[in-house]
Amino acid sequence: MNVSGLESIDQMQSRLLTDEVFASEFLQDLSITVTEMFRDPGFYRSFREKVIPILKTYPFLKIWHAGCATGEEAYSVAILLQEEGLYDRTTIYATDFNQHGLSQAEEGIFPSKMMKDYTANYQLSGGKESFSDYYTSNYDSVIMNKSLKRNIVWANHNLVTDSVFAEVHVIFCRNVLIYFDNILQNKVQRLFHDSLINGGILCLGSKEGIRFTELFDRYTELDKKQRIFKKRY
Repeated sequence: MNVSGLESIDQMQSRLLTDEVFASEFLQDLSITVTEMFRDPGFYRSFREKVIPILKTYPFLKIWHAGCATGEEAYSVAILLQEEGLYDRTTIYATDFNQHGLSQAEEGIFPSKMMKDYTANYQLSGGKESFSDYYTSNYDSVIMNKSLKRNIVWANHNLVTDSVFAEVHVIFCRNVLIYFDNILQNKVQRLFHDSLINGGILCLGSKEGIRFTELFDRYTELDKKQRIFKKRY
């Protein structure tokens, strides 16, 4: 309301219903785009150790990165899969409802000032190469290599209103559900459960889980701390 110069919720409601541009801007402001490469390195290390051996048993892989924001974590997964020899048989579906963030993600251009922190994260996550091999520097920015982009499909998808996106082997959704109430968390967890194959992997990260949802008994915990689960049925 302050940014828009509106005096009441009624004024905002009226404008949301009649001004498409304003409604789009309002929706973008509700989207949280705080993210980074190899965020929470311990999660990626656990994924390498406990999930990669399972994924290597499949002839092809479909991975859904739900709530991908500006793409840093989707590229992190692509790097990890490439190092583990799995990227060529993988399709990553990276989705978000923030179209501006998706456009940034698809470009794969990030501030060069962040690379020091991202390199440290990568090394702590168990990275096997030099992180600088995965991007090209250009003045104050870096651009991710085309080889990382070729198997990523960027798509607009709203976890609140949209249905099953695809049948997948792995779902990443970290630091998203913490913004949802219990009712909405249960709804999204049902969406994830319906999207995973039997034996599929759900990756939530250390800040959220499924213990208090109606689907907890349908999963086996692969990593209690990092909240990595394997679907039983």
